[in-house]
Order: sequence, then C-alpha cells, then structure tokens
Amino acid sequence: MKIHEFQAKEILRKFGVPVPQGRVAEAAEAARAICEDLGGRCVVKAQIHAGGRGKGGGVKLASSPDEAQRLADEILGMQLVTPQTGPEGQQVRKVLIEETLDIEQELYLSITLDRATSRPMIMASAAGGMDIEEVAAANPDAILRTGIDPHLGIIPFQARGLASGLGLEGKTARQAASLIEALVRAYLESDASLVEINPLMVTSGGDVYALDAKMSFDDNALFRHPDIVKLRDVEEENPLEVEAAKFGLNYIKLDGSIGCMVNGAGLAMATMDIIKVYGGAPANFLDVGGSASQEAVQNAFQILISDPDVEAVLINIFGGIARTDRIARGVVAALEELGGVEVPVVVRLEGTNVEEGRQVLADAEFDFIVADSMATAAEKAVAAAGGA
Repeated sequence: MKIHEFQAKEILRKFGVPVPQGRVAEAAEAARAICEDLGGRCVVKAQIHAGGRGKGGGVKLASSPDEAQRLADEILGMQLVTPQTGPEGQQVRKVLIEETLDIEQELYLSITLDRATSRPMIMASAAGGMDIEEVAAANPDAILRTGIDPHLGIIPFQARGLASGLGLEGKTARQAASLIEALVRAYLESDASLVEINPLMVTSGGDVYALDAKMSFDDNALFRHPDIVKLRDVEEENPLEVEAAKFGLNYIKLDGSIGCMVNGAGLAMATMDIIKVYGGAPANFLDVGGSASQEAVQNAFQILISDPDVEAVLINIFGGIARTDRIARGVVAALEELGGVEVPVVVRLEGTNVEEGRQVLADAEFDFIVADSMATAAEKAVAAAGGA
C-alpha cells in the first residue's frame, strides 16, 4: 500500500526524522492561509502516488500567500503526468504547502528489502535529487549499500559510516546518522516495504532534513497497523485493482491488450511470459487463487472485460486444488450475466475434472476458442487480439 508524501512525513516525524513544517490543502484558499502561517514564502507540492512531480510541473515555489493561492489553484485538479504515472497521468486532489529551506546539498537515502540477502538494505548516495536508476546505471559506485539485521536494527557505527561515506562531517554527520537510525526504526516498526528520501537535504547551516518522503507498506502486515490502513487513498489507485481487492483477487493493471485470468502466481507469470514470446502483451496480472470458487472466477472475469484496453481474454487454468469445471461454470455465468462480450475468449483448461470443464464450455452459447496447451493458447490469444 502506498501513501502520500504528507502522510509519510507525519509517520517519520513521530520517529524523530526531521521534516519541513507544512500542512495539506484541498482548496486554493486554504493554501493561501497555510503559506501565511509559514511566513509568506512556501513550496506548493502536488500530492499523488508517483515520483517525478517536479518534472511534471507539480512542485512550485511561492514567494507570497497570494502566489501560493494562484499556484495551488493551477495545480489542484490538473492531470499531472510524470515518468511514473504513464501518459494518462493522475489527477491532483491535494497539495502540500511547506516552508522553504535554504538548500546547500541534496543527498539520496532509502531502505527497501534486498531479496538476495533476505534483509532490509539501506541505499545512500551523494547524487540526491536525481533518478536513482540513472545514477546506478551511470556510476554504480556512487551508491552506498548497507544491510540491516531485521532483529537488531541498525547499529550506530553503520549509520556513522553511511554519513561519512556521503562526505558529511561534524554536526551535519551526527544529524545524518541520527536521521538514518530514526528512518530504520520507522521502516521496521511500520512494516514498510520502501522508505525513500529524495532529496535528503543539507541546509546552509548544516542541518539535515527529509525534504521529500515516499513510503509503501507490506499489505500482508497491515492487520497490525490499523492507523496506517486509514491512510489509504483509493482515489489514487486503479479502479479495477480496487474492485478486485474487494473479492480477494490479486490484480495488477498492465499496458497490453490481452486480459489474463490464471490460478496461481507462478502460472500467471509464465502465462504473461509466453504471451510476450508470441508477440503480444498482457493487459493485466490476475491470479484467482489455487482454490478459486465459481463466484471468484465470475467476479474476476467481469473485472477483466471492464478494461477498455482488453482486445482478447486468455483464461489459463490448471486444476490442482481448483476444479476446472467450477472455473468453466464461473466464466459461463459471468458471460450470461453480462449478456455476452464482444472480445474473443481463449480458454486452456487442464487438471481436475478437465473433461467436465471442457464440456461446460462446449455446451455454452458463447463461442469459446479452446486450446490444449499454453503455447497454443498464447498463440491464439495474440492472433485474436490483432496479431503481434
């Protein structure tokens, strides 16, 4: 689960991470009042679940409350396009009005899970304010990495080493080390999957602040954090993903044209891969689960064809725990409820009760395209969607 910058800063502030003063506004008039409270100069920052907001025109400096109101009025309601939103962009519904600080240096700091070592990893770089992917590609040595013991947390000498590695000295190095320790506590205690500070700012007076903040959380641990669950903003999420979550379905929207419905995450990934092999592109990841019920399949199919980008559907089911006849009945029931669909539907069934499942499809009024292997199913789906 992702949250907004202003929400992430509130969490980090509780753990002792220094962040600029500011408040969120949903109207231009409120932005003016907040800017006045901050001394008359402020930064107006669009709040969406995506990075690169400044490049898209979503971060502006205001030198007066009147200018803050004008800029907030321009940003609120805009469809902000950044490298992380895709060409469709995201609508801005909130802005963060924040105090201005004298920036002397911009650094980069983040914590995420390193799957290779099965432990959290701190990444830091003196090249803050830039896309860290570009830094990693151009100069991998510019990124410092330190693993964290998930039980012990960060040890003080590790934090001091990172501060020194960033070229910081004296008071600034001590503040940076303290901030890093606080950030690790926030990451571990909130069950975060990512905490990213870009930039981590050093002022002309040598003070260190988290000028920006991004946090996302492990969905499987949210039951331990009802306070964080309350921060969820479904308006920032894909409507189809929100709808799928209501039925316990694992759905992720992609940018292809072939809708995929598969049971099991491994089979789903293999299905997407083989679609690519035959020159197509998946429109989604959708795992209905190993023991998918007829109702779950029916809901999943309705979500699939609600996507206007879907030009063909590929249903790839292996009935281990799940019965293929139940899956087939769910698909047929969904089609009957919808009164049919205009896109072709390719089905590959294998496993428990497969003959009964195929008979259900054969008896249905809808003309399914039946395949007897994954390769054939992918080939037929790509062709049905208009070819490679």
